[in-house]
Amino acid sequence: MGRFVEVAVPARLGSGFRWLLASSWTSNLGDGIAVAAGPLLVASLTGNAFLVSLAALLRWAPPLVFGLSAGVLSDRLDRRWIVMVADGFRGVLLGALVLLMATDRLSVAVALAALGLLTTAEVFADNAGATLTPMLVRRDDLVIANARLQAGFISLNQLVGPPIGAVLFAAGRAWPFVAESVLVTAGVLLVSRLVLPARDRGAADAAVGVRRAVAEGLRWTVHHVAVRTLSLTILIFNVTFGAAWSVLVLYAQRRLGLDATGFGLLTMVGAAGGLLGTGLYGWLTRRVSLGNVMRAGLIIETLTHLALAVTTSAWVASAIMFVFGAHAFIWGTTSLTVRQRAVPAHLQGRVGSVNTISTFGGLVVGSLIGGTLATRVGVTAPFWFAFAGSAVFVVLLWRELTRIAHAEDHHDVAQPVP
Repeated sequence: MGRFVEVAVPARLGSGFRWLLASSWTSNLGDGIAVAAGPLLVASLTGNAFLVSLAALLRWAPPLVFGLSAGVLSDRLDRRWIVMVADGFRGVLLGALVLLMATDRLSVAVALAALGLLTTAEVFADNAGATLTPMLVRRDDLVIANARLQAGFISLNQLVGPPIGAVLFAAGRAWPFVAESVLVTAGVLLVSRLVLPARDRGAADAAVGVRRAVAEGLRWTVHHVAVRTLSLTILIFNVTFGAAWSVLVLYAQRRLGLDATGFGLLTMVGAAGGLLGTGLYGWLTRRVSLGNVMRAGLIIETLTHLALAVTTSAWVASAIMFVFGAHAFIWGTTSLTVRQRAVPAHLQGRVGSVNTISTFGGLVVGSLIGGTLATRVGVTAPFWFAFAGSAVFVVLLWRELTRIAHAEDHHDVAQPVP
């Protein structure tokens, strides 16, 4: 057992990172359960399609609204305590939600409000949590540390959690929320064991308003060529990704002839590919530069859109999704590592929030484009748009990707706690 732990989470990463990893994996399982249980709960309370769609809206609206504010708090306050308070609030709110269900007093309005508050608290917890890794782990070990964190997200949040949530909901609609409450609370207890290195939160920065603090993070991002280009890449490729993936369920039904179960299996294949990426990541980054990893990943994403636009075979589409899942994990982990290496410690939260805005802003714009194209032209049109847009941007960005991967700031990365 000890040998397995050493291989999975090497001792050089430190005991603090092991506590952080355990907390992250535990919370991700709870969040994965909620991915399925939240929409099912709303659908059980109302047949109104608009109200049901609000459950999905409340998954991505809070990061856009509160992302920048969360970044400011992460750079000003104790980041461990932000995670503990935000997740503690989620645990209490989930308990209240369960109580309302047990007493049959839950309305659809209250359920939607609760889901929105849960996601909002998650925004603050996730932003602060993402800044803890470079405080605990040496710069050269960020690759493996982020790989382990992302492995938990893919396997527990995306692959294992949703089916468990659906099964628990079938047993009783309160059970998935009981499970999530227990897991989120356990995550709080685990992260409370962290001992972080002292850091200067910046007295001058604490004296300025939130707008000026946000502006400082934005200015730093705009003036740092590599991080600016990385944020722009994330924005553009989430527009193209969002356009295609926003109609994926219709594509699966009309183009591939899959039913609801088949669509679920198609998405699970992508998560399984992410697990392959987890296993290959350390081997890959020891042999290929991060710049070339990023180049190859964007080519794979571009060709994914083309292949899905062309094929009518569910088997071929599944193979494509498997490869794409591996790419998504590898590219996401690489971009996170690059950003953590480049950004000064006191700006990690705010620059990370710019990345969040780029991600969700791109998805929102892309989904609007995808829905319009699918309605007016056909279900494959968003995939052709995604292919063309990605291809153009890869050509324009090709020479910059290597520069992004090597633009690291060595002076502001904290050393781990012994």
